[in-house]
Amino acid sequence: MQSSSIPKTRNQIEVQIGLVGDAQVGKTSLMVKYVQNIFNDEYTQTLGVNFLKRKVSVRSTDIVFSILDLGGQKEFINMLPIASIGSSAIIFLFDLTRPETLNSIKEWYRQANGLNDQAIPILVGTKYDLFIDLDQSTQEKISRIAMQYAQVMNAPLIFTSTAKSINVQKIFKIALSKIFNLTLTISEINEIGDPLLIYKTLGNRSTPIANASASSSASSPSAST
Repeated sequence: MQSSSIPKTRNQIEVQIGLVGDAQVGKTSLMVKYVQNIFNDEYTQTLGVNFLKRKVSVRSTDIVFSILDLGGQKEFINMLPIASIGSSAIIFLFDLTRPETLNSIKEWYRQANGLNDQAIPILVGTKYDLFIDLDQSTQEKISRIAMQYAQVMNAPLIFTSTAKSINVQKIFKIALSKIFNLTLTISEINEIGDPLLIYKTLGNRSTPIANASASSSASSPSAST
């Protein structure tokens, strides 16, 4: 009699990611682009908190990203705990063409960090495709300020464009690598004017984040990504 092949059980881990930042910086666009690979350039206001999931695989482990997108209007600030508490990483988004949204990151970070100081912070500048049309001195000024913020926050810094699919996937790969201390081989980009991607020395933790919940005995993926 031939023995039947018993399929190996896959581990599954759910990871909550919060998206915060001012209104119209592109939080919903980033989430929808990453999860559904759809981009809509028409603005739709987020009322409260939006929620989407995406599953990715790392060797024998399925990672389920639960992504929470908080509306950026002031009336929704009381819902910040929903996007912050329980998140393994919090992505702070600003519009590269509106410097005031970068300045707002200070208050977003202060409040979110007060609710959850264990989450990995990630600083993301959106609308890079429009940013490169600005004059060089403006690009340099905004980029350098963003780099200073990232250093103070100890947060990876990523410039992205959902319209042009620039660095969208890499944001979540970097989040995953920081949460579980995985090795990542993505090259950094640190030249002013280019879509910055600075992460290797920022956002590191000595142990994996405890907020990730496993549905099996494994507590973290066992492979590099």
